[in-house]
Amino acid sequence: MITSKTPKLDLHGEIVAMVEVLVNSFINDNILLKNEYIIIIHGKSTNILTGEVNKVLKNNKNVLEFRRNNWNLGETIVKLKI
Repeated sequence: MITSKTPKLDLHGEIVAMVEVLVNSFINDNILLKNEYIIIIHGKSTNILTGEVNKVLKNNKNVLEFRRNNWNLGETIVKLKI
């Protein structure tokens, strides 16, 4: 369930080369904390970060599903295996 307390990772201002490290580390930390849902904020301008985030999430075995937030297209909601 998504609430205001759902953990968020803000990637604004990050370079593409750091996205994989940051996202995978954030996922691992939240699995240890038993958080089922997380939010990754990538912005909605050029889709460069969005594409990289999607690539990382597709390749992470701890991700059950992910989707863009319908109310804020600059966010991706991720469901984790816990």
